[in-house]
This record gives sequence, C-alpha cells and structure tokens, in this order.
Amino acid sequence: MPTTSIPDFTLPATSGKTFNLTAARGKSLVIYFYPKDNTPGCTTEAQQFRDLYPAFSTANCEIVGVSRDSIKSHENFKAKFTLPFELLSDSDETACTLFGVMKQKNMYGKQVRGIERSTFVFDKEGVLRKEWRGLKADGHAQEVLDFVNAL
Repeated sequence: MPTTSIPDFTLPATSGKTFNLTAARGKSLVIYFYPKDNTPGCTTEAQQFRDLYPAFSTANCEIVGVSRDSIKSHENFKAKFTLPFELLSDSDETACTLFGVMKQKNMYGKQVRGIERSTFVFDKEGVLRKEWRGLKADGHAQEVLDFVNAL
C-alpha cells in the first residue's frame, strides 16, 4: 500500500470554489487528472464518474477532476455533461507537478507535453492509498469505485 504524502496545494475550482487538499480530509477523495475538456476519452471518463457519483457519495467519497484547462472551459464542460463534482484548473501545473503526471506524448505523429491520464485515491486521513497511471478511460471509474468500497 502506498502511503506517499502529497504536499498541500490549492487550486481554483468550478462553482466559484477553491479546492485545498488538506481541507478535503474527513472523507475519501478521488483526484483524477485528464488531458483536456471535451475530448472523447476525457468525456467518457467524466460521464462514467458522473454516473457512479451517487455510489461514491454513499461510500463517503468526493471526486475532483483536474486538467490545465481554464475555469471557463471547465464550467462549460461541467454544464454540458451535468457533472455533479468540481473540476480544478491547474493552468500553471502546480498539482500536475506534485503528482508527476506531465509526460511527453505522441499525438498525431508529434511529440507533445501533456497530462497522462491518472487517478489517485486518498483515504479520509489524507493518505494516498492507490494510484493508476496511463490508464484507459472506459471502465476506469468502476475500478476506482470498487477500490474505494474496499477501503
């Protein structure tokens, strides 16, 4: 079991909120990093987390999504797909750096630097319990929920 400690950070969130890692303690927390709003894989992943959100809530678990998109982009994405959880804007890559999710990727034959799709689960004490990196979007939310229910 990893027990890595991630330093505290604060990011702007949708709904006019601010997210702070330390303040999120008291319930389990899923932080998922995704490359870009309104792209096929990211939309699939967001919709599956949305559809399973009631089960995450029952398990006393909060979800936040993180990308480098602006709050305005996040608000549009959240509204378009009626996402019940907040999206965090990490335009200066603060959290991306703390979690080590920035990678060189191949996109249409070009090398680009971007977010590697990754998910991290913290327990209610704020201890990092599991991480997934370089994952496929489809079906992932269910895998995360299964892990959260086993905590």
